[in-house]
Amino acid sequence: MGSVAAGVAASHPATTRTGVRILEAGGSAADAAVAAVLACCVAETIYTGLGGGGFATYFDARSGEVTCLDFFVAVPGLDGDRKPEPMVAVDVFFGGLPQIYSIGGASVAVPGVPAGLGEVHKRWGRLPWAEVVAPAAGLARTGVLLPAAHASTLKSCAPALAYGDGAASYQPQGRLLESDELLFHQGLASAMDALAVDGPDVFYTGEHADLMVSTVRAAGGTIGPADLAQYRVAEVPVDHAELAGHRVCARHDLNRTVDTIAALPADLSRPGRAVGVATALRNLGAQRLGDTTNVSVVDAEGNACVITTTLGLGAGVWLPGLGINLNSMLGEGELLTEELVPGRRMSSYMCPLVVIGPDGSLTVAAGSAGASRIRTALVDTLLGVLVDELDVTEAIARPRFHAVEDTIHAENGCPPEELAALRAAGWQIVEWPDLNHYFGGVTAVGQAGAAGDPRRGGVGLLL
Repeated sequence: MGSVAAGVAASHPATTRTGVRILEAGGSAADAAVAAVLACCVAETIYTGLGGGGFATYFDARSGEVTCLDFFVAVPGLDGDRKPEPMVAVDVFFGGLPQIYSIGGASVAVPGVPAGLGEVHKRWGRLPWAEVVAPAAGLARTGVLLPAAHASTLKSCAPALAYGDGAASYQPQGRLLESDELLFHQGLASAMDALAVDGPDVFYTGEHADLMVSTVRAAGGTIGPADLAQYRVAEVPVDHAELAGHRVCARHDLNRTVDTIAALPADLSRPGRAVGVATALRNLGAQRLGDTTNVSVVDAEGNACVITTTLGLGAGVWLPGLGINLNSMLGEGELLTEELVPGRRMSSYMCPLVVIGPDGSLTVAAGSAGASRIRTALVDTLLGVLVDELDVTEAIARPRFHAVEDTIHAENGCPPEELAALRAAGWQIVEWPDLNHYFGGVTAVGQAGAAGDPRRGGVGLLL
């Protein structure tokens, strides 16, 4: 296989174009990924924003080193002067069924996105910070068109997203935005301008920190000055596993994606692998709607930067005059796996990863949206590229199946012989009528091209 071409893959055309623009301006993979994630915070606010958290995985082509950064949300309460008020329950429709989620001020954990993007840029960026922020600020001034896949998610998540101040952006004139209509957040350009001038500290110890504290507390939450001032990005250990002669490297996530890859059957030829893969992917957790998005970037030197971020559903608590929705992570039941100790990072399924070939060079840079389906989506995509020898576009777009307890959820078009083998092994099969955003949203750049996931309106572009 050849080397990976420089390129960007993301879940919105404007996000992808922003990353490409920064690469063309001489930016590194880190510059382009940071600029693209900031564009996500304008164009993909249904999934993410400056009020959320995330993770980054960086591959240095020269040294071969992989670094994973954790800038996910932290549990508030370090100030110790406030008890949370009850959260707000909302019904969100997921797979046609209503599920209760909790939003409001008490669901807001300490955001990490500004700090995380600043750290990625500080370590591996080469363009000036203001130049990296500028494209997102430009998008915020004009607004962006809402892709069809995002409009579909908005319809499902409207009780949370169009709650309170969110209605002005997502439900102008009392009607939910539809495909190709303009998504605009009043004040978000001002927030991006402040970020460009003052850096990420503006949200932690600077001009907008007091506003975040007062806004969250007025809505019943507990974030205080100490929570913001003491937030730090953490470098975390890198897990790795072999797959088809390649090394897959990523953080240790809640779903143990890398461990799952290590547990795949030795014989990965189709259709015989289906049962072994399903067994390795068996998921015993609750299946919740995960509003997440991912950016994958490779630069001309072969460096890669993959960043996954999320707001949860969004708390429906907006920073006044700044157009920023805050995260609802403390209301995400499936993430509350440990005691909520103030200052502690919350758990997450997010798993931005890189795949390194036998010669030590990059083969794939990829990540996914989709909560507990992130692992399924990534494993299936990697099997497609590394084992089935598909290009990235084909590997991401092909139908997937996801295992929950003793049930296989299969997208329309999964090979009948694989489903037959799964039935014979005792699995119950639920066949979905089409491809669905439930099954995740992969974006990847690799030796076989660049692609976003059609389930999420994704776009991949090579330079």
